[in-house]
Amino acid sequence: MYNVINTISIWAIPVIIVLIPLFAYYRKIPVYEAFVDGAKGGFDTAIKIIPHLVGMMVAISVFRASGAMDLLLGWLEPLLSRIGVPSEVLPLSILRSITGSGALAYATDLMKEHGPDSLIGRIASTIQGSSDTTLYVLTVYFGAIGIRKTRYALKVGLFADLVGFISSIIVCLIVFGALT
Repeated sequence: MYNVINTISIWAIPVIIVLIPLFAYYRKIPVYEAFVDGAKGGFDTAIKIIPHLVGMMVAISVFRASGAMDLLLGWLEPLLSRIGVPSEVLPLSILRSITGSGALAYATDLMKEHGPDSLIGRIASTIQGSSDTTLYVLTVYFGAIGIRKTRYALKVGLFADLVGFISSIIVCLIVFGALT
């Protein structure tokens, strides 16, 4: 099982990078021109979302500096440790929904401390790949097109992050031998 996953992970991105231009060529899509048009539109979008990004960054800083994150972790840690979830990955599960760069920095620290091939390192990597920065996505994408009512999108996004977190732990425990 490990060899299959390793082979897929090695070949997935190179195959995708080759297949997309080949498919575009087959469909007679001018790839370069489409890329340039998209890049032009990207500048306009970047200007529109700057106020939303600043607001989100301030809210994240307040959440972390106020101690609310530490309080939330304190409530969840005893429950999750009883069912075998390493407490080291819990902050990552919360950070991932809030900030991509903060989550990546925390995951990098976990890799340095426990090693990338440790159970904690593998769970951290899987969480990074199976969840998204929900608050960032809502701020940037919805802010860029002017959507203000994000109530249902927020609930669904956070629920998807929770499912990604739980699935990451279960899959890693099964695949890497802690749950056999």
